[in-house]
Amino acid sequence: MSPTRHTPEEMGYELVWQDDFDGNTLDATKWAVRGVGPRNLGFVSPEAVSVTNGFLKLSALKKDGRILLGAVGTENRFMARYGYFECRAQLQKSPGIWAAFWIQSPLISAGEDPAVYGAEIDIMEFFKKLGPDIVSHNVHWAYGPHQQTTRGMQSHRPGVSEGFHTFAVEWTPEKYVFLVDGYRYYEVTAGISHIKEYLILSMEIPSNPDEIKHTVFPDEFVVDYVRVYQRKTNAGTAGP
Repeated sequence: MSPTRHTPEEMGYELVWQDDFDGNTLDATKWAVRGVGPRNLGFVSPEAVSVTNGFLKLSALKKDGRILLGAVGTENRFMARYGYFECRAQLQKSPGIWAAFWIQSPLISAGEDPAVYGAEIDIMEFFKKLGPDIVSHNVHWAYGPHQQTTRGMQSHRPGVSEGFHTFAVEWTPEKYVFLVDGYRYYEVTAGISHIKEYLILSMEIPSNPDEIKHTVFPDEFVVDYVRVYQRKTNAGTAGP
C-alpha cells in the first residue's frame, strides 16, 4: 500500500463523466439493467435495482422462490479507454453474495490478445468470506478455452466493510493500478486493454448453494457516485 493518499486531480486527471444518482430513477442515458435473466444461483432483475435519496441500490433479495440480483452497466451508453475510474460505495453485509465494480470489454470473447479484444478489469469485489477488511481485484482476458488471468489480489483496508469507501483503478497504456480510499495497493502490467470498455456495478452470487448458507437476505450494495477521469492528452478516448 502507498503511504500517501492520492486524488485523480493531483495525478493529472480531469472529470469527464459522472453519475451522482440524484433523483429517484436510474438515468437511462447512462445505465441499463445488465444481463436480465439467470445468473448462477440468482436471477438479474430490474426489481433489484433502485435509485433513492441520491444512492443507487443493488439488492440481493428473495421473491417468489427466486433470488433476485441487481446489476447495471453503461454498454452502448458510455465507453472509455484509459483513465481513472472510481466509485464511492457501501458494501454488502453478508458472505456468499458479493458487491462488484468492474470494467468489461464488448469484444472479450472474440480473441485472445487483450490489446485488441480487451479485458475484464475487476476494480473491486468484496468476498466477505475472506474477512471483513479485504477487498479483491483481478484482471481476466481471452474468454474461452485459453482464458488468462492475473492472480487474485487482496487489499487489506481496516473498516472497509463499514460505511462508505472509494474503489478505483488507474488504467494506462502500460498498467493498471488498484486503489482503495485513494491508497495504491497493487500495480499490474499484464492483460492491458487498448480498446474502449464499459462500466458495471453488480451484486453477484455463486453457483454452489453451500456458499450462501450464511447469507442474510435482503442485502444491498449502495453506491453514492461513479466518476471517470481522463488526462487531457487522452481526449477523445471516452464517449458513447
